[in-house]
Amino acid sequence: MKKSYILFVLLLCTVSGFAQFKNASFMVNGYELPYLVMFPENYDATKQYPLVVMLHGAGERGDDNQKQLVHGKQFLTDHFLSAYPAIVIVPQCPAKNYWSNVIRHQIDNKMKLTFGLTDEPTQAMQTAMWLVKDWLASGKIDVSRVYIGGLSMGGMGTLEMLWRMPQTFAAAFPICGGTDLSKLPLYAKQTAVWLFHGDEDPIVPVQNSRDIYARLKELGCDAEYTEYKGVNHGSWLNAFEEKGLVPWLFNHKK
Repeated sequence: MKKSYILFVLLLCTVSGFAQFKNASFMVNGYELPYLVMFPENYDATKQYPLVVMLHGAGERGDDNQKQLVHGKQFLTDHFLSAYPAIVIVPQCPAKNYWSNVIRHQIDNKMKLTFGLTDEPTQAMQTAMWLVKDWLASGKIDVSRVYIGGLSMGGMGTLEMLWRMPQTFAAAFPICGGTDLSKLPLYAKQTAVWLFHGDEDPIVPVQNSRDIYARLKELGCDAEYTEYKGVNHGSWLNAFEEKGLVPWLFNHKK
């Protein structure tokens, strides 16, 4: 009986966490992107709120409009419901698409990433950008307080969206991502960036974040970098536990 009760409580907490998010979808030119949206507690439609955009990793792609919260759900609900009230949107990339226009060549668990061969956005990236623009035009958002973060593929997508929308984001937190270094000057002096990576990441090489951080500092960016010793690809677990992350985000305004 006790075991059944515990399982019931855990299930209730899980359902309750997801219940904070509302199902939504966005379509441009016939291309639909499912997404989840969370409004802060005691939401007042007459007020404007910060916007937080979260981009998931490759393993959470699909069309169920749920899987994109496998990682980060607790982080988002713990912080942006009441402590730092914000509207949160979490789009889901389709299974056969990708946030970033990176070339990926993988053998076993070793991956080679090549950025910058084309400036053409993926369909998922293009639609996600239109989704963000639509929210910015809604009148519900404090456009001086727009933030974005993501993990793995979403970390790459975060860094790409920064240069595609350089006037938009006050601060960003890409986790175990990578990007075309030649694009960093487009936003280095306009957006604060805190990068995270595990030093034993076998999927996305840690050198990506090291190089991005070094170049951002050269360009005068308000940049931070945290590298976790002995941590592999799941460095988002560590990043989401950083007590200073959300206060750091909200200290930045356009």
